[in-house]
Formats: sequence, C-alpha cells, structure tokens
Amino acid sequence: MTGLVARDAGLVIRDAEVCGTRADVVVRDGIVAAIGTPPTAPGVPVLDAAGGALLPGLHDHHLHLHALAADTNSVRCGPPRVHTAGELAAALAAAPGDGWIRGVGYVETVAGLLDATALDALCRERPVRLQHRSGAMWILNSAAARLTGLHTTTEPGVERDDRGRATGRVWRADSWLRSRLPDAWPPGLTEVGARLAGYGITGITDATPDLSARSLASLTSAAVTGEIPQRLNLLGVPLGGVCDPVVGTGPYKIVIADSELPDIVALEDTVRRAHDLGRPVAVHCVSREALLILLAVFDATGTLEGDRIEHGALVPAETLAVLRRLGVTVVTQPGFLADRGDDYLRRVERRDLVDLYRCRSLRDAGVGLALSSDAPYGPADPWQVIMAATERRAPDGSIVGDDETVPTATALDRYLAPLTDPGGPARAIVTGAAADLVLLDRPLARMLAAPDSAAVRCTLVGGRMVYER
Repeated sequence: MTGLVARDAGLVIRDAEVCGTRADVVVRDGIVAAIGTPPTAPGVPVLDAAGGALLPGLHDHHLHLHALAADTNSVRCGPPRVHTAGELAAALAAAPGDGWIRGVGYVETVAGLLDATALDALCRERPVRLQHRSGAMWILNSAAARLTGLHTTTEPGVERDDRGRATGRVWRADSWLRSRLPDAWPPGLTEVGARLAGYGITGITDATPDLSARSLASLTSAAVTGEIPQRLNLLGVPLGGVCDPVVGTGPYKIVIADSELPDIVALEDTVRRAHDLGRPVAVHCVSREALLILLAVFDATGTLEGDRIEHGALVPAETLAVLRRLGVTVVTQPGFLADRGDDYLRRVERRDLVDLYRCRSLRDAGVGLALSSDAPYGPADPWQVIMAATERRAPDGSIVGDDETVPTATALDRYLAPLTDPGGPARAIVTGAAADLVLLDRPLARMLAAPDSAAVRCTLVGGRMVYER
C-alpha cells in the first residue's frame, strides 16, 4: 500500500498488536473508529500489520524547527566530526560556496573559547558565524562582524571587552543576527517534517522563544499547508498573541540565560503577566542557580496548571519535593548524555553529576516528567533519546548517573503524553481517539529491548498517512 490515505476513505489496520493483544483497528474520519475484529467494508484500504505494534504517535515536547532545518546545510564544527583546531580549520575551508559559512556544534574542547580574532586565524577569507552547541552563543569572525555592523550596534547580546569593543561573541540574540544576514530566513520545513514523521513523531512543541512575526507566520503556514504534517504547539507566541486555530499556543517561553543571572523582579513580573492572561510559562533552566531562582519566583507568584521547566539539566535533590509541591513539569533531554556524556564527565563538577538530567528520581518524587530532543542541539531521533534514558551511556561507554535510569517502557511513555500535558499520562489507542498512530514492524517487546527508528513502518496523523516505507 502506497501513497496518502484520505480521511473519508478510511483504513483498516489488520492484525496489529494493540496494548498487548492482536486486533484489527478501523480508522475513519481522522479517529480510531473501532478496535477488535470489525467487518471490513468493501473498498476500504487494508494494511496488514503482521503482528507489529501499533502505538499512539510520539510527541517531541521540545525542539526548534527552523534551527533544525538550517542545521541540515551547516558545517559540523564539533565532536564527533571535529576535535581539534586544525580539523575545524579544514572543515571551514571545505564549506561549499563562496559566501557566508554557518557552523554548528562548536564546543570549547576543540579550540578554546573563540572570539573574532581566534576565528580569523582559522578562517579569514569568508564571513563565518559559528554556533556553540548549547545554542546560546554565536561567534563571528571579523568579516562577519563587519557585514553585520557588530561593532556599532547597541544590541545587548553583543559581548564587549573592558574597552567597549565587540569580541565577536553574541549571546542569545538570534533575531538580531538574522536581521543582519542575507535574506535566507526562514528555511523550508518539508524535509524536517518528513524526517520527524519517519521517526513516528506526530506532535511537536517548538520551544523557540520570542518568535518574530515572520517566523510565526512561517511555522503557521507550514502547519496549515501540511509542510509540517505533525500537530504543532508553539511556546514562542508573544504574550497576547493569537495563532491560527490549526496551531496550538503553548506556555509562554522564558529564558533564564546561562551566562548571567536574571533580574528577579523582572522575571516575577513576566511570570505574573503570563499567568494573568491565563497562560502558563515554560522556563529555560540549565544551571543550578537558574532553577533555584525560578523556584523562588514561583513561590512568590504561585504556579498555574501547565507551568513547565525546560531542560532541568541540574536538579538538586533538595528541590524534588519543592517541584512536586509546585506541580510543575520538567521537560528534559537525556539524549544529551548519549551525545556528549563523556564531555560532561570531564567538565561538569563532580558534585553536579548526580543532579544531571534526572529522570528516575523525578518520577519517584511524583514530579511531572516529559522527554524531548531539543533538536538540533540534541539528537532528534526519539528512539535514541529513549535508549539514552534507559542506559545513560556516554559515547565512550561510560555511564552517567546509573541511579537515574528508567525502564524503556517508562521512557516511551514520556514521549506519548499529550502535547498540552507533557507530564501527564501516556495516551492510549482507544475508540474515539485521534488517529495519530505509528505502526512498527515488530512487537513492542522487541522494540523495547532494542529501540530503533528503523522499525517504524508507517505514521498517521489524523488518519492520514504521512510516512510509509
């Protein structure tokens, strides 16, 4: 069976494993119409599942669509491809074309904390913007600094030395930087949507903060036209902003910058303004200090159902009871452990390693937990993230926090929670539910024993086939 399945035509998925039993599933008008052994109507397409598991579609509760699309055409500037300054210079020199070079994935272990001068020594001839793998900082060489007017701008994210000169490092100023670049934003999303569908993902929360009108329009258009076939939820919609009904407005994204502590009064005011509008908040917290500040702010402002903490990279044990009391959900990314856990073991303070990307202890404490990718900054494949939550194995084979492992079934559940309730119970295939489904080519027990996105056979959103192999 190939091609799209129209909603009104319906579909029978025959002999699928559903909640541990073999059954036929009828999809009609975008919903699961029947489960069991219903009669097949003449002319209705039939898909033989051959005993493969049928699951609710996976939801990635935190990624960045436009950055993921742009990442596809960027130069890799960090591990595992680049480890030294010489390798970085070679990678930049090999970049195709003769204009701007966009590098991604840089980390200080390659060539130190680069500035414009140091980047010039690696690549001077072409304008280069190099993104730190955290996504928080860009480094511009001198050619890029001239073209963007870096030395004369008053943009607060532009780092300056003690003499007031721009260093070439730009912190959390993506919108400003894009406004100074050639007009190639926003990138198309068709390939990204197809890639995510191939993983079995049927719902996305884009966590990009402070979406510009242009980015918001692009994301909305991609959802309306089907360029992004998944259901889409946005955290970066401005306070008081309104989206097309096909796009969900999620909690309001607030960033507590990793590079400096926030103005607590201003942070409290922002949380209160969002809550007064009936909108929860989703707060970026990577450092221990950021989390402790946020918890103090929540104690002052109170929490709203749906408030969430993004990343929770460091969660001290003494905060677990506070998180439970406040009723917030932690949306975290154990995929970083598989991607760069060996680097964490070298660079993160020993006292912090036990607190790194907690999973099991959050669940045991009754704190809402969701898993996600943070793609492109972490691995986009949800099955890799599920394996990382289960094994917590670094690239060199080391285990990072074996007390925080969770069973594979639990990790999968944390990808099956609703977009609007990422810490809530996993969705199930029941009559009347939206036909957002992923069919595997094997039973669930085999998949849980060795998670692998290659097992995804087809993906449906609202009863429509968006991926099939």
